[in-house]
Amino acid sequence: MQTERLKSFLEAMNSGKEVHGGSPAHLCMHELSQEALRITMQINCSYHTPEELRALFSELFGKPVDETFACFPPFYTDCGKNTTIGKNVFINAGCKFQDQGGITIGDGSLIGHNVVLATLNHSLLESKRTNLIPAPIHIGKNVWIGANAVVLPGVSIGDGAVIGAGAVVTKNVEPNTVVGGVPAKVIRRLSPEERAS
Repeated sequence: MQTERLKSFLEAMNSGKEVHGGSPAHLCMHELSQEALRITMQINCSYHTPEELRALFSELFGKPVDETFACFPPFYTDCGKNTTIGKNVFINAGCKFQDQGGITIGDGSLIGHNVVLATLNHSLLESKRTNLIPAPIHIGKNVWIGANAVVLPGVSIGDGAVIGAGAVVTKNVEPNTVVGGVPAKVIRRLSPEERAS
């Protein structure tokens, strides 16, 4: 894809404005999804060394991933170009990133099995249901997201937080807290001994 088209797409998605069905950004998104399907099929359908996986993820994300990045496939995304990952990030098997609205994952974060990060909503108006409403997900440093958790559009998770398995995170999570449930609520705060030093 041409650099200028991708840049325009990312600007539209990162603006926070509603993206209309059939608009240039919407059409570009469909084109990017085909590229993402091709690359994720490569990732998921045969064995790759950690170095080969990092090369494939760099192609998928459109920018280099750090040499400390690791993932256990399969991994799924229908875009990929609006994800930014820090150092020492680990993504476990079966995760699904809907990153058109932007996903940022900080250094040292762990993403458990089958986690869903979703950055798009549709309009509630039936006449505009194909319109998309993007909102970014920000995951801080040293966050642990448990298996089968779902993080919804616009959520920020603070440094050191823990998201319990199966949680549905609909609101921002403060640093160094443990949340769980549907919708996720604060269970407790981490003690000073439990926090990253």
